[in-house]
Amino acid sequence: MTYPLNERMSLLKAADAGGSSGTPMEAAPATAADADSLIILPVRSFVLFPGVVMPVTVVRPGSVAAAQQAIREGRPVGILMQRDPAQDDPSPMDLHRMGVVANILRYVTAPDGTHHLVCQGEQRFHVEQFLKEKPFMTARVKRIEEQDARTSDIEARFVHLQGQAAEALELLPQVPPELMAAVRGASSPSALTDLVSAYVDVSPEEKQELLETVDIVARMNKVARLLAHRIEVLRLSQEIGRQTKASLDERQREVLLREQMAAIQKQLGEDGGNNQEIADLEKAIAEAGMPDDVEQMAKKELGRLRRMQDASPEYGMVRTYLDWLIALPWKLPEEAPIDIAEARRILDEDHFGLDKIKRRIVEYLAVRKLAPNGKAPILCFVGPPGVGKTSLGQSIARAMGRKFVRVSLGGVHDEAEIRGHRRTYVGALPGNIIQGIRKAGTRDCVMMLDEIDKMGSGIQGDPSAAMLEVLDPEQNGTFRDNYLGLPFDLSRVVFIATANMLDTIPGPLRDRMEIISLSGYTDQEKLQIARRYLVRRQLEANGVKPEQVEIDDEALKGMIRAYTREAGVRNLEREVGRAVRHVAVDIAEGSVTQARITADRLPELLGPPIFEDEVALRVSVPGVATGLAWTPVGGDILFIEATKVPGRGGLILTGQLGDVMKESAQAAMSLVKSRAAEFGIDPAVFEKNDVHIHVPAGATPKDGPSAGVAMFTALVSLLSGRTVRKDTAMTGEISLRGLVLPVGGIKEKVVAAARAGLTRVMLPARNRRDYEDIPQDARERLEFVWLERVDDAVAAAIEGAGPSSGRPLAETVAA
Repeated sequence: MTYPLNERMSLLKAADAGGSSGTPMEAAPATAADADSLIILPVRSFVLFPGVVMPVTVVRPGSVAAAQQAIREGRPVGILMQRDPAQDDPSPMDLHRMGVVANILRYVTAPDGTHHLVCQGEQRFHVEQFLKEKPFMTARVKRIEEQDARTSDIEARFVHLQGQAAEALELLPQVPPELMAAVRGASSPSALTDLVSAYVDVSPEEKQELLETVDIVARMNKVARLLAHRIEVLRLSQEIGRQTKASLDERQREVLLREQMAAIQKQLGEDGGNNQEIADLEKAIAEAGMPDDVEQMAKKELGRLRRMQDASPEYGMVRTYLDWLIALPWKLPEEAPIDIAEARRILDEDHFGLDKIKRRIVEYLAVRKLAPNGKAPILCFVGPPGVGKTSLGQSIARAMGRKFVRVSLGGVHDEAEIRGHRRTYVGALPGNIIQGIRKAGTRDCVMMLDEIDKMGSGIQGDPSAAMLEVLDPEQNGTFRDNYLGLPFDLSRVVFIATANMLDTIPGPLRDRMEIISLSGYTDQEKLQIARRYLVRRQLEANGVKPEQVEIDDEALKGMIRAYTREAGVRNLEREVGRAVRHVAVDIAEGSVTQARITADRLPELLGPPIFEDEVALRVSVPGVATGLAWTPVGGDILFIEATKVPGRGGLILTGQLGDVMKESAQAAMSLVKSRAAEFGIDPAVFEKNDVHIHVPAGATPKDGPSAGVAMFTALVSLLSGRTVRKDTAMTGEISLRGLVLPVGGIKEKVVAAARAGLTRVMLPARNRRDYEDIPQDARERLEFVWLERVDDAVAAAIEGAGPSSGRPLAETVAA
């Protein structure tokens, strides 16, 4: 037994004294309902014994919830020690099975937010079965009755143990009189044994062993052996102390005087710091593996801390700074081998489709394997929401065998969020990059910079400019955080960024990243994703077993076509979840045991269809053409409507068009006027009529040059009185010379055309390079017409029109 007993008794008296925030509790007897069920309170490195009153500090949310529930219900709690003290969220497998039923005598909430309990052990128990884990554990237990037979053998051991405990207490420099009185006044062998077990200075594992020893004789023997060892150690310590005191030299006397001065300062409220705390920090700095310049700075700050007083405001700032330096992973871990075949398997297991993306990731991993110390490129996944950008980063981390950490950059508008605040500010902290490194606990983690296109600048600076150093392989080896004030090597971190669009990413930052585009999925790909991942995930999330609910493929196709309109699968997963929850109600009520979701039941489960079939919206009237558009959430089809009204040759544009789109309409009108005779249009029609071009979905802003071909075709159709083919959509920019110029977003636009049920698409001939990017499913369902000039568009799209000016019909590719 050692001096810390005094501190425990003082804390117990302080907690017993209570305060304004304390809640005194009476020991509540167990009711019949609680006889075999207990609320479990896991503790670290702490063992409570029956009959002993001890303070317990609870920090974890689950432990706080358990304690508060026990207080509300007036029930005792079961205190179980963890097998691993470092486990933050222990499961039932991480706890010992033997514990103590305890009554909560007092509950105190400290100003710092921690919760303190004063608990009295009542009785041993053994866990028979854990009943639940969240939000706190409960278990069915068997209470163990105490053996209190008073045979002559037990009585003799009781007297011997009482004498040993008294002798051990007398060897300590300071002993609370209450503890000595409790030892001398023990009424039974079990009570004395448990009291001595609680306060003897042994490891928590040894105390747990004493707790699990139910036989009183065996327990008394173990405690007697431990006490005999402690008495021998204390006697030897006293002898060494006497010898050392007799041979103190000048330096030892100075150390002693400093310790006495620290004790006096502590009594006066002028404590200059805890020597043990300083020693622990010094040891941690030596073991952190810091570079020389960092270790030199840490020792300098430690010297300042040693000379400060605890009450000084700067003491906490310096201590926090040292904690950050110690916690950062300065050492480089061993390079984990990269298995390319296993990486392929993981990517295929986690994601369906995306073959080009997976191939690029495998190439990236192969280069990392062959050149571990090389400067790897910064990958940036760009695509609409819900296509799997973040989960791809997690798969890369799994494939590389590295820790994964996500840093969200959406809405960040302060440079200090990246570089950190200077230590001169109150509450300063490192930036998100260094915080992510500390959270990962390793320097070679995979860091996902999510939503890098959502950063904004403000009066606090431009965070995208701060990211330039982070994402430059030539510079990030000496990244300097304002809080640390020291260089930190980020060259071994695998950075992966995600974005929905590139337009908002500054050019210099975009130049530092390799852009990998993820466009939307086709209907067939969505069907496969739903079948392989989404249905299973939603069944698990809603507590339904696969044998209870079945969703057929036609139902999934119906959800894809009539209830979602997106590039990714996030809304599709929500619709699957809605259907499963609707069926789960019937299963929970017991009205059905098995359910099958078919396409016929979708209106019943999800309501009327949200989206109409785009094919039904197309009508065969002159002046209507179908265009293709790109949006941040994938491709879409766009109707261009033109009509003429009596007027003076004006051009009316509606549909909330942007400047570029208005200019395309004006260019199309000028081109039609200049070549009216070629297309069989009477020039007089322009003098007596105004032409009105409207793009439906007028509430949605639209811009860009890619609707030029569709506008030109609609105008020719209107003025020549011939209709545009209903099965054809088109995209492309036009020039006043009649050329069809290339545009972007071909893959997304073609996928949208296939999804809308079209069978032909007309694309600029100079966009042939994008043909390989189009999914195979879309290529098989569509016929491609490549346009060199607007004459090709008129010949291919307008019914009854043939080749113009002796030129051949546009080249057609039928997949």
